Amino acid sequence: MLSRTRIQIKTPDEVRLMRRAGLVVADVHAALREAVRPGVTTAELDAVCAAVIESRGAQSNFLGYHGFPATVCVSVNDEVVHGIPGPRVLHEGDLVTFDCGAYIIEDGVQWHGDAAFTTVVGGRYACETDRLLDATTNEALWAAIAAVARGAAGQVEGRGARINAVGDAVEGVVEAAAERTGLRLGILQEYVGHGIGTQMHMDPDVLNYSVRRRGPRLRPGMVLAIEPMLTSGSAEVRELDDGWTVVTCDGSRAAQWEHTVAIVPGGVWVLTAPDGGVEGLAPFGLEPRPLT
Repeated sequence: MLSRTRIQIKTPDEVRLMRRAGLVVADVHAALREAVRPGVTTAELDAVCAAVIESRGAQSNFLGYHGFPATVCVSVNDEVVHGIPGPRVLHEGDLVTFDCGAYIIEDGVQWHGDAAFTTVVGGRYACETDRLLDATTNEALWAAIAAVARGAAGQVEGRGARINAVGDAVEGVVEAAAERTGLRLGILQEYVGHGIGTQMHMDPDVLNYSVRRRGPRLRPGMVLAIEPMLTSGSAEVRELDDGWTVVTCDGSRAAQWEHTVAIVPGGVWVLTAPDGGVEGLAPFGLEPRPLT
């Protein structure tokens, strides 16, 4: 059903269906990690993604979405999001983000999963800035998930018990990284996370930065795609003539990490992580709360 803010609230059985879709996305990520290497084209990696989705009996929720022509967004170096796969050849040291999703159909209803990760081609970063950018973006993701888990568990009140927990956590990680390393990363504001369920993009918007207004209160049955996007320079971006690919205006590199996260009684369940979030939440002294 929908709350007054039109946020879709899922039943436990519906969250379990979304876990099935999330595990398809996790399988795609595993295959892409295995396939990415110097000399491979982004089109070949799209084919890897498509094959895994088909083999799992699922459907791509990217292919054809508002006309998007592929099953995965492959964004390289200064491309932040929505890179279109094609003949581009990847080289050692390229910083590449894969963003993809899948849905399953149960009783005529679609249930979606969506997740992204960044990796370096060849396993060796071109510079320390790239490494810090990637590591900080991943840290920001898990700090945000942990903040949501604490809010969902009733461990905090006020902003921490609302969607604001995500943006506050991301900003906190970015500020701490700047103090620790001297590197000030940019946080994208034009592109944010979102609710997810019977559609890939639903209410609410999940901002990666702090705002004064109070967001919706966290409650069991909400499912969020949490996806911080950071740059190693200015956060100002522009869209290319292809109508999709978003790049940094200053040519700085970018990273994106994303998981689909269900709020459940007592915490969260990370639906697109194979372990449900065990490894990612452990540094925060938390455990996921999978539905049995």
